[in-house]
Amino acid sequence: MATSKVCNFDEALYGHEGTCRDPIVEAKPSTQQGSQCNGATWENSLTTRFGTDGCRKGRKAVAPWRFQIGYKRPRSQGLSQDDGSDGVPATGTSKSTSLIGAAASVPKKTTKVDKGDRHRAMPKNKVAISRESVMASLREFRVIYRQLLAEEKAKCNKQEHDLAAFQVFRERLCVEFDDRRYVGSVPGVHVGDVFDSDAELFLVGLHRSQQSRVDYINQNGGRTCLAISIVSYAQQSAQNNNLDFLLHVGSVAATTGHNMEGTDLALKQSMDTKTHVRVIYRFVMTGREELTYYVYGGLYLVEKFSKEKLREDKHISTFHLRRLSGQPSINIHELVEKRMAEPSNGTFTVDISSGLEKIPISAINSISNEAPAPFRYISHIKYLRKYQLDPPSGCDCVGRCLNSQKCACVMKNEGKIPFRKTGGLLEEKPLIYECGPSCKCPPTCRNRVGQHGISFRLQVFKTTSMGWGVRSLDFIPTGRFVCEYIGELLDNEDAQERDNDEYLFLIGNNYYDVSRWDNLQKTIPSLRNGPREEEENFFAVDALKCGNLARFINHSCTPNLFTQNVLYDHDNKGMPHIMLFACEDIQPLEPLSYDYNYTIDGVHDSEGNIKKKRCLCGSVECSGWLY
Repeated sequence: MATSKVCNFDEALYGHEGTCRDPIVEAKPSTQQGSQCNGATWENSLTTRFGTDGCRKGRKAVAPWRFQIGYKRPRSQGLSQDDGSDGVPATGTSKSTSLIGAAASVPKKTTKVDKGDRHRAMPKNKVAISRESVMASLREFRVIYRQLLAEEKAKCNKQEHDLAAFQVFRERLCVEFDDRRYVGSVPGVHVGDVFDSDAELFLVGLHRSQQSRVDYINQNGGRTCLAISIVSYAQQSAQNNNLDFLLHVGSVAATTGHNMEGTDLALKQSMDTKTHVRVIYRFVMTGREELTYYVYGGLYLVEKFSKEKLREDKHISTFHLRRLSGQPSINIHELVEKRMAEPSNGTFTVDISSGLEKIPISAINSISNEAPAPFRYISHIKYLRKYQLDPPSGCDCVGRCLNSQKCACVMKNEGKIPFRKTGGLLEEKPLIYECGPSCKCPPTCRNRVGQHGISFRLQVFKTTSMGWGVRSLDFIPTGRFVCEYIGELLDNEDAQERDNDEYLFLIGNNYYDVSRWDNLQKTIPSLRNGPREEEENFFAVDALKCGNLARFINHSCTPNLFTQNVLYDHDNKGMPHIMLFACEDIQPLEPLSYDYNYTIDGVHDSEGNIKKKRCLCGSVECSGWLY
């Protein structure tokens, strides 16, 4: 039986235990814009098999992928790889922004990856930083951080709950974001931007020292240090919006016997080298509750410093900074008041699967307070009781089925294991047999991939124009398994009774009627003789009332996923598992998509009228119409 939990987002969005709670309730058909984008239709060749009623159903269908795995499709218009950083390259090659950071003074480190994450992270020098991406990341971080912060505060009364919340974010929910230290301007950040916490300053790269008001970098093997940013607590001049000059008070030091060190030395050497220093003003607003805001004031130069004697053996350094001319003038009070008036939109759920997936599936909406319609989350196909599926005969391999001539399962796959050692699919096939529950091989067998479930951090998110979508927080190499399309398995008769066909996915129909398989089907023993009589019954998977995250994956005319028929727990070719694999390298935060395989003018309403819907995928190959 399929394991399930009810996902009632309206009740659980701010809960600490996830979103799926009992008792089980019926999900209502979604009326949201994004939900309307899910669904596909039968192919024209199948109309006669399902009768007049069948042609009105808009059902997704398994379509042969037109490209080989690894084909580099043209990028979607919405995924162009410009740096978009207001003329400042992400690698910091302009005069106003130079990337120095710790990476310039220490040997290159290996990217830190979670223990269970063996996937290649996106190289830092390939990160495209733009104003839009920075602001989008900031909005989403605020939604997530608010909930994590509340959870940490509930656990204890320590003052470090903000750091604890940020650590949870970095370890579990964060993409490998650009953590380089910049000198001068930071790509995507503008003078006058307002931030809610020092964690946000760290996130966007304005100030990455969470222990000191001055952030600095080492150069020349640590022999030189340069101050790159200062967080200044509100001074009278800033209160009066006089930001042209800043007086920074340094550390107390011994008068004799000690050289300048630490942040004071970094500021002194920034003065000597005329290095630009970012200044962020910190304000505490009092009212019903104390709120702290940070306003980016722009770039400054350290003009001079002086030492003031405190007593006989102690002195304190004072640094005078001047704001560079030509920068936008700002009114700090107006900016802070505007930020305070902004609504705190957004919803976040830590795990919509409520623990049913081995990796939590988070859901976020940073655009509005709208939540997905309730549905029952299940992690396995829910089969009809009237269809008793017996497990297939298994192989007798005691190892990992590497001897293809002796493995019965491998022989079903043309005598070759269809997967690489890394788990990637070698090529698309009409049907793939994985080792199953009757096999003697271990779970680590190379011929067991899709049955192990999700292995990447996937996230449901609200898009601007296509409703809800799915993306990965990890890099997904080409050919790797992403997820299965899961729901209730229905026969044709039951499918026709469903009032809402947005999430119907036709399965088991494309072995023999697709020209691409003319040669491949002859190499797979079970397909050589064509369909058997019992296979004439066609089935569909319906994810409306119960399903998994795959129900949220949108259509694209140039998708980055393709569907693959897979059998492992039974031998009925009419009910294959629909596994989604990557047909190209997928970068973190790139929306996942596959071809719904609609036929233009092939979707009809209950009265036989042709239905039309525009496609909003934004692909360079978009036909303009979904159906």
